[in-house]
Amino acid sequence: MKKLLLVGMGLFFAFSAQAQTQEELKSEIGSKKDSIKAIQKRVDGLQAKLDALPGWKVGAFGTIGGSISQFNNWFAQGIPNNSSGNIGFTVNAFANLKEEKFFWRNAANLNLSWVKLDDKDDPNDDDSFRQATDVFNITSLYGRKLSEKFAISTLAEYRTTILSNFNDPGYLDLGVGATWTPIADLVVVIHPLNYNFVFSSEDTIFESSMGAKIVADYTKQIGDVSFKSNLSLFQSYESSNLSNWTWTNSFSYTLWKMIGVGFDFGLRNNKQETLNYIVNNAPTPDPDATFDSIDNELQTYWTLGLSYKF
Repeated sequence: MKKLLLVGMGLFFAFSAQAQTQEELKSEIGSKKDSIKAIQKRVDGLQAKLDALPGWKVGAFGTIGGSISQFNNWFAQGIPNNSSGNIGFTVNAFANLKEEKFFWRNAANLNLSWVKLDDKDDPNDDDSFRQATDVFNITSLYGRKLSEKFAISTLAEYRTTILSNFNDPGYLDLGVGATWTPIADLVVVIHPLNYNFVFSSEDTIFESSMGAKIVADYTKQIGDVSFKSNLSLFQSYESSNLSNWTWTNSFSYTLWKMIGVGFDFGLRNNKQETLNYIVNNAPTPDPDATFDSIDNELQTYWTLGLSYKF
C-alpha cells in the first residue's frame, strides 16, 4: 500500500508539473504573439511612411495555372480516350511616380491561356494547344494636383488582344478631367471629355465615339496578401450600343518566399464585340443580326494557380 501511495503521488506531481509546463509555454507563446503584432504594426507604419515618400514605385505580381490529364476507355464521358491540358498566366505590373505637385501612374495587365484536347479515336481532330484567354491592357494617368486628394488629369488607356487579331478590335481612350484619391491605395478617374477610338477591319459594327470615361483602381498589399481591382467604364454620348466596361480582379497570397496562390477573374460588357461575334465568328453566323436583335451577354474569365511576386 505504501508503494502504491508513493507511485500515485509521483504520478500526481508529474502530471501537475506537465500541466504547469504547458500553461507556461502557452503563456509564453501568447506574449510572443503580442510582441509579433506590435513589431508588425511598427513595420506597417514605417512602410506607410516609405510609400508616402516622393519618387518612383514599381512592382509586379502574377498567377500561373495549369493542368494535364489522360483518359483511357472512360466510357462514362463522350470522348473515352483523350489527353487534355491547359496553361495560363496573368501579370499585373505598375510604375508610379509621385511628386509634390503632380503624379504619373502607369499600369499593365496581361492574361493569356491555352487549352488542348486530343481525341485519340479521331485522327482528324485538332490536338494542338489553342488560345482560350487573351487580354492585354495598359494605362497611363498624369495628374496635376489641386490638393492632396484632387487633381486635374489626363488619361490614355489601350486595350486589345495579342495572340490573334491584334488591334482588331483595339480600343484607345484619350481624355481629360479630374482624379480623386480619397485614400492612398484608391484612385478614381472621372473624365467627361473622352474620345474612344476603335480600330477594326469590321467598320460596319465597330465605331469610335465621344463619351465619358470612369476608372476606379484599388491596389493594396497587406502582409502576405496582394490584390488589385480595376473598373474601366466608357459611356458613349452617341449611343449605349457603343458603351463598354471591364472589371478585372487579381489576388495573390504568398506561401513561401515569393511563391504563393493566385486567383484572377474578370467581367466585361461590350455590345459591339457581341454583335461582331454573332455576325462573323459564331458556329452558325447570323449576318442579319443587329444591335437590337441580340442579347448582350456578360463576358467572364477566371484563373486559379500558383502565383509569383516580383
